[in-house]
Amino acid sequence: MPEATGVDADGLTVGQVSARLGVTVRALHHWDEIGLARPSLRTAAGYRLYTAGDLERLHRIVVYRELGLGLDKIGAVLNDATADVPGALRAQQAQVAERIERLKQLGAGLDRMIDAHERGLLLSAQQQAAIFGPEWNPDWPAQARDRYGHTTQWQQYAERSAARGPEEWQAVTDAVAALDRVLADAMDAGVAPGSPEANRLVERHREVFASYFPLTRQMQVCLGRRYEADPGFAAHYDGIRPGLASWFRRIVDAGARAHGIDPDTATWQ
Repeated sequence: MPEATGVDADGLTVGQVSARLGVTVRALHHWDEIGLARPSLRTAAGYRLYTAGDLERLHRIVVYRELGLGLDKIGAVLNDATADVPGALRAQQAQVAERIERLKQLGAGLDRMIDAHERGLLLSAQQQAAIFGPEWNPDWPAQARDRYGHTTQWQQYAERSAARGPEEWQAVTDAVAALDRVLADAMDAGVAPGSPEANRLVERHREVFASYFPLTRQMQVCLGRRYEADPGFAAHYDGIRPGLASWFRRIVDAGARAHGIDPDTATWQ
């Protein structure tokens, strides 16, 4: 910080002080208007001139302001000879420490968000296997990122993923597994597509799937198609109950029709 030295007997102009202390002319004018730092001299033409003493006060104002003190507090410290300057600075030091801690937490959160956007899952391969089962391929998140990373749904998924650790992901996995069992039991019980019970299951699927990203009914229709047509998905659902993938697509299609959506023309939107 520049020292308040080298001021000639005629004083310094506002522009000269601005350049010396790195303070805007507007700020100097404001401090003058509120009585925080008024120039002691004026030229015959009425221009402000700052003396060495003025510059020293301004120097202290700049330091205190950089430390985060408000202008009212700075004025109280400078104008009151009995003011507890160390106490005021210690209080500000505590606030700065709190702000630093908040910024560190924000930085850590940003790191997780960036990692989630780039990786999808913030879990080790061992954690993924323990949570998602031995059939899980730890390369799948990266493959999904390559395929869907440009989409809104991937961004929504990443934001949810950034806030989750192993316990949260275990809860999501348990909810999905529970839904799969309920769907299989409903199919075994002969629940018909379009029935109130089937429609409730369709809505439950949307709610559970929202753990990944919000799922519209049209998107759910597209997902139902994929569950039936994709060999990997079909194997998963038919491994729970033979024919479950096709039955699930039928209840989703029927639920969509009940909301005025034609399953044959539904698109991912």
